[in-house]
Amino acid sequence: MDTGSQPVVPQEEVLAYLDKRRHILEGVCVTGGEPTLYPDLPELIQKIKSLGFAVKLDTNGTNPDMVKGLVNERLIDYIAMDIKNSREKYALTCGKYNISLGKIEESVSWLLTGPVDYEFRTTVVKELHEEEDMISIGQWIAGAKAYYLQCYKDSGDVISPGFSAPSEETLRHYLQVLKPYIKNVELRGVD
Repeated sequence: MDTGSQPVVPQEEVLAYLDKRRHILEGVCVTGGEPTLYPDLPELIQKIKSLGFAVKLDTNGTNPDMVKGLVNERLIDYIAMDIKNSREKYALTCGKYNISLGKIEESVSWLLTGPVDYEFRTTVVKELHEEEDMISIGQWIAGAKAYYLQCYKDSGDVISPGFSAPSEETLRHYLQVLKPYIKNVELRGVD
């Protein structure tokens, strides 16, 4: 896969780094891009687990078979799954208009059954999210263990410039809109 301008660090170097820090660190977060795109991910996570670390997986939910396999093999301790937007605005938010929600919906439904500790999260963007979207998402993931609204921050190195963060007032309103569907809904990234 093209890594763009990001450096490639050999797996052996990563594992050596982790091995030296076994008694300092408790866990490792496997994140991306989308880590489940890599067929050798289970092998890497097995090596991380063999060092004694808990493993958290950040995923967009597009590869439910890989995620289920990792959980069934007891390789994952926690999953954070992104919910980009309401179903109606998912493609717009992803910038990928031929996206199929079937796999994402499968991942959501499966996580809601509680096979592993998990959370859902949405990075809220002023230009992409409205109250109706929050209601739709709340209905979609109703009963979830935890849902976090993360405030968008423009890092200056974004693919599509022109987006901005919603106000804290708007985010707090969204929390209230979501509470009838999800008991544990909180904000992240609000100064």
